[in-house]
Amino acid sequence: MAKKGIPEWLNSSLWSSSSPSPIDDRLLRHPPTTSVTATSPPIVERPPLSPSPSAISTAPAPSLSVRPPSKSEINDLQNGSGKDGAGTESPAAVASSVEDVSRKAQVMAELSKKVIDLKELRKIASQGLPDDAGIRSLVWKLLLGYLSPDRSLWSSELAKKRSQYKQFKEELLMNPSEVTRKMDKSKGGDSNDPKVENPGVLSRSEITLEDHPLSLGTTSLWNNFFKDTEVLEQIDRDVMRTHPDMHFFSGDSAAAKSNQDALKNVLTIFAKLNPGIRYVQGMNEILAPIFYIFKNDPDKGNAAYAESDAFFCFVELMSGFRDNFCQQLDNSVVGIRFTITRLSLLLKHHDEELWRHLEVTTKINPQFYAFRWITLLLTQEFNFVESLHIWDTLLSDPEGPQETLLRICCAMLILVRRRLLAGDFTSNLKLLQNYPPTNISHMLYVADKLRTK
Repeated sequence: MAKKGIPEWLNSSLWSSSSPSPIDDRLLRHPPTTSVTATSPPIVERPPLSPSPSAISTAPAPSLSVRPPSKSEINDLQNGSGKDGAGTESPAAVASSVEDVSRKAQVMAELSKKVIDLKELRKIASQGLPDDAGIRSLVWKLLLGYLSPDRSLWSSELAKKRSQYKQFKEELLMNPSEVTRKMDKSKGGDSNDPKVENPGVLSRSEITLEDHPLSLGTTSLWNNFFKDTEVLEQIDRDVMRTHPDMHFFSGDSAAAKSNQDALKNVLTIFAKLNPGIRYVQGMNEILAPIFYIFKNDPDKGNAAYAESDAFFCFVELMSGFRDNFCQQLDNSVVGIRFTITRLSLLLKHHDEELWRHLEVTTKINPQFYAFRWITLLLTQEFNFVESLHIWDTLLSDPEGPQETLLRICCAMLILVRRRLLAGDFTSNLKLLQNYPPTNISHMLYVADKLRTK
């Protein structure tokens, strides 16, 4: 007999995860920083997002190409030529391998079309993308609208956007002294003129009030530069803390420092182009997976432009979640608190018994755990590789990532329902703030079931 208050399909023991093993395999995840308390988690200052910047005219860029998958690659995959080496695999491993090869063949076949069917691509990607051949890098650009489904437009689109980002860097990452030198040069100043003792440096009489470093004018370059200092320092601190146990993001190597600089550049430009919202702590965690995937594209030509590509894809992704970062909207129908309320109602609809135990019996406010889940798109609840799989599903949903995210969060609660129903306030909050290892594919399957129930 079905338990009261929940649909029969949830009564199977399959929907409840077992107790975690002593060894936590989430080696890439940040150590938890949120303590178990009865107080609401801190909400960062979040002014409203300003309108997107208008398009800026760009200079022509070199012709760029994106290598399509070859027919031989598609045929090899479809014929099952990619076999494992010597050794015996379990039936489950063999089945999983066959499924991966089949999915890779489907994706590459779709990407080889002159005009890609986004509906079909979303359907394939929702099940998870292969980790090789640069597939995820290309598919994410398509799912986020950075690339057109028409392959013939890719070269011109990429050239235009990459040139535009270069112009952003030249205009927004220079300090006022560099801006002054550039303006002086554009007015005809010749830095090679031997009569000029200090090229690019204005004499005291030539420095206007607005150009003076101590000027408090609203149009003063220096005044705005100093106002940005606090934001830039926050970006610097957060970038340095991004996935500290991944050599790609941290360490003293030249590659790690270059990657950190790229993250800082993207976040700084985003903050300056969006003075209403600027930078909010945690945005670095949303940017990191995008940049990582693009930088590790096996196509060196694309990898070289990972920073600019990541910027535009980050902007597009943020456009779907920006209301969660606007404090003025917190209590509105699009703010983060209402979004968390929607998660609570979704749980109540699918599992009223669990909802009642959490919010009525143990009095756990969903904000205590769901705030981080939702604002950081689950990047802190699972290891990095698992997060990429989850994002494949998030980005592929035609309804938008927000709806899918809420279903995944609801599935996370349902999968540990037995432990939650047996727990009290302290144990349950600790469990939800340190979510246990789980089968990601299974969790996404449960989330998809919630769509139709």
